[in-house]
Amino acid sequence: MRTLVIETATAACSVALIAQQRVIARRHEVVGRGHAERLIAMIAELPDGGRAPCILVDCGPGSFTGIRVGIAAARGLALGWGASLHGYSSLALIAAAAFDSTTGCSDLAVVLEGGHGEVFMQGFAAPLRATAPFTSLRPEAALAAVSADLPLFGNGVRFMTALDASRMSTDMLPDAAHATLLPSQFATLSPVPIYGRAPDAKPAARKIDLAGRST
Repeated sequence: MRTLVIETATAACSVALIAQQRVIARRHEVVGRGHAERLIAMIAELPDGGRAPCILVDCGPGSFTGIRVGIAAARGLALGWGASLHGYSSLALIAAAAFDSTTGCSDLAVVLEGGHGEVFMQGFAAPLRATAPFTSLRPEAALAAVSADLPLFGNGVRFMTALDASRMSTDMLPDAAHATLLPSQFATLSPVPIYGRAPDAKPAARKIDLAGRST
């Protein structure tokens, strides 16, 4: 059974068509903020226009806009195709790829660029399992929260190495093709955004008029 994987949580935009843990076709580009312009075109470039009975989409954490673009596209395609829809975390995807590509690595931390000068961070161990909930922290707090010998992976590592150049780190963006490395329990999330922070916008304060009525 084919699965269309959509990845838009960071500056990368990637899609992959996979079946039985094998990549049939893939597209991967670093687009910055151009996800809305490229995503559907990239899907259309896949065999059969990317059509699949299952869709798997990155729910975050990461770019607010990128996550919303990916999930909106996934929901629309799932509705049109009558496909099942599930989500996964960008942090788990990078961890799975890091363990696969790094010999002898049994523990690591994934660090992704966040908002407001913070990073998203979560620890993982092999075989793939989370060792702690993910957090959004200032880089200096994130650095203090992990042991000095723990390797770091993700597009947020540059904020950590700017504070300590001796840290073992690998700059890495998520890639939809690496979804083949995710155990099933990491690929069955509800397809809703994982933002990692509360929204900046706040509900307007209720006002009381001169007659004592709430407005």
